[in-house]
Amino acid sequence: MSKRFKDDQIALITGIGLGLTLTIQITTLTASDFADIYSQITTASRFFALTGSYLAIIGLLLIARISWIENVLGHDRLVTWHRKAMPYALYFITLHVLLVTLGYAGGDQVRIGTALWTMITTYPWMLPATLGFVLLLVAGVSSYRIFRQSISYESWWVIHLYTYLGVALSFMHQILTGAMFISHPLAKNYWISLYSFVVVAILYWRILMPLAKSIRHKLMVDKVVNEGPGVVSIYIKGRDVKKLNAQGGQFFSWRFLSKDLWYQSHPYSLSASPSDESMRITVKALGDSSSELTHLKSGTRVFIEGPYGVFKASSARRGRHIVLIGGGVGITPLRAIMEEFPNNTQIDILYRASHESELVLRKELDELSDRIGARVHYLVGSRQEHTMSYEYLKKFVPNFQDSEVFICGPEGLVSAVKEAAKKAGIPKNRFHDEAFAFHG
Repeated sequence: MSKRFKDDQIALITGIGLGLTLTIQITTLTASDFADIYSQITTASRFFALTGSYLAIIGLLLIARISWIENVLGHDRLVTWHRKAMPYALYFITLHVLLVTLGYAGGDQVRIGTALWTMITTYPWMLPATLGFVLLLVAGVSSYRIFRQSISYESWWVIHLYTYLGVALSFMHQILTGAMFISHPLAKNYWISLYSFVVVAILYWRILMPLAKSIRHKLMVDKVVNEGPGVVSIYIKGRDVKKLNAQGGQFFSWRFLSKDLWYQSHPYSLSASPSDESMRITVKALGDSSSELTHLKSGTRVFIEGPYGVFKASSARRGRHIVLIGGGVGITPLRAIMEEFPNNTQIDILYRASHESELVLRKELDELSDRIGARVHYLVGSRQEHTMSYEYLKKFVPNFQDSEVFICGPEGLVSAVKEAAKKAGIPKNRFHDEAFAFHG
């Protein structure tokens, strides 16, 4: 099943759900909803409210970590769709707030501020809904690149949790004051069922399942190994680790139950193919949490979510020449993937770094490539020297256009190689990239 076909299916299902949601509003309209301009503005605001709320809960469902959806579509694509849906949800909800305030102010012939204050203080559950709207604004604004780059991952992650609280606080207001729900039990039950399904999915897949896995497999830190300047490998041991069904290249969200890290969860890719009793991640100190990982002690308990992602050897077609391209510490999931290709697979590894010191796990790469018959090309130097264009890549991989490409690294590297693959005519189902900014 092609990515395009899967995307079309998801778009169709989402569109049907949105159409059903808007039908609720349409079938409950009366002549009074169009009596004058202010009634029409208020009616329009309700359409925006329903659309925005629907997109918000769909956005949360996309990151509910439902394993069978993750395994088919891939975590990165779901996160991408989440990022696209949530801004529009916020835009529509903001329009609802502005228009409903204007409609009520015009209908009652009062100032806009007076109308807003009256709604907040007299309508049922309006105060929590207002707080929820503010929290959604804070979470939304903090996710824009200009703000996201100015705060640590840990701070952004905590702020982003406001999205859940914001959506939850607005629910009762919708049920108790929405004209489409007040006297229409079927519409109300549909809306309650939609929210309930998302809540159950989040509780089960993001809390209960990870908790059960972590307890069942008794995961804990085995040892921490220094791999170079600011880079460490963390070995995690446990019981029946193989039953987690993780593959090299996939990632988990890791929570280390130490004094300084227990409240944080971070995504890191596996840097080696998991064994029956252990897994390994390799982390570069880029933020507050990753810097603290160097001080983890043996025996520290570990809680996980995952495995996630379709960035794995089994995603490739058999018989294809494989090209693995990594930048900096982005080589780690590729090093894990190398171990899992069938015997006799032709593999070229292109490892891009600005300095020799940034070539993480070089000794392992050399030993592994010798064992499986792969070729490693170390591309050390400036971007001008190593352009990663189609013509440049052909120097190392003459049949690049016939290859299956896996790439993990900084955004600039991924973009350059993606453009080269496009020029080579490599279809999307033979190009696999990883959102390294969230897994490195």
